[in-house]
Amino acid sequence: MRTSLVTAVVLVVSLAVAASGHGAAAQTVAPVAPAAPAGQDKSQVFRAGVEVVSLNVTVTDSQGRYVTDLEQNDFSVFEDGAKQELNFFNKTNLPIALSLLIDSSASMEQRMETAQEAAIGFARTIRAQDLAQVVDFDSRVEIRQSFTNRIDDLETAIHNTSSGGSTALHNAVYISLKELAKIKAKNPDEIRRQAIVVLSDGEDTSSLVSFEEVLELAKRSETAIYTIGLQPRETSALRGFREAEFVLRQLAQETGGRAFFAQRAEELKDVYGQIAAELSSQYTMGYAPRNPRRDGAFRRVVVQVARANVTARTKRGYYGPVSN
Repeated sequence: MRTSLVTAVVLVVSLAVAASGHGAAAQTVAPVAPAAPAGQDKSQVFRAGVEVVSLNVTVTDSQGRYVTDLEQNDFSVFEDGAKQELNFFNKTNLPIALSLLIDSSASMEQRMETAQEAAIGFARTIRAQDLAQVVDFDSRVEIRQSFTNRIDDLETAIHNTSSGGSTALHNAVYISLKELAKIKAKNPDEIRRQAIVVLSDGEDTSSLVSFEEVLELAKRSETAIYTIGLQPRETSALRGFREAEFVLRQLAQETGGRAFFAQRAEELKDVYGQIAAELSSQYTMGYAPRNPRRDGAFRRVVVQVARANVTARTKRGYYGPVSN
């Protein structure tokens, strides 16, 4: 399915379930509630729910290797310096809803085929329980394939991307956040982590929305953004690429994702492989904030691990709820 999207609209944020209705990243998510007694329908627990903050956490050692054998007691979570009590912890891979963004501007023409093959290799890591969409962007943003778990359809969509036009990176990320916000769970088995993987080789030159608007939107979402910057071949384009590098780094850092930079298109296969490995090595945890204020203020979140020489990475924070 091919849908042209060119108008930026206001994002209604969602984790994977109905949000509180005020754009806060503290969501109503039932799996953090106490476990259901034997014989109780867990869908009832899901509907009851409590307001929680959900975190996807990546842990690496000093060599950059993923650490996947930690337990709940190994983690400490702090919000604005105050320690929080974890109500939910999962070390198995929850399903994921993924938006795969590919820069198809004119500057990508000579490297498009290599980029496509690398993206297809990544798409093949999608599991039956996952969902992914393919979005390509130049001066326009086009959804080449809506959310599906059919690998063949994803591959076809990636092959159908073609280069031409300028770069509307901000629009592409903005629209993808909006599309991911539509993925809502009807029961606990449908709860999904959300991620964007975006490849671009240059600065934004044609978006309708600013970087500040996109960053604010990303911080209000529950989506980790993984960015891949492909360095342009032309020396004259390097200055613009440095501006793009700042944008890509900020989007990744604020959302708990990771920024990668490649000098050659041939490196993309390995980069996509690293992202796939990270997505399959994450912990999911949640807590009910101790802060009772409903002022909509941004709250900083820090995750620490009780093991030497390891580092935990997650989103930098979230916006608290507001009063009705």
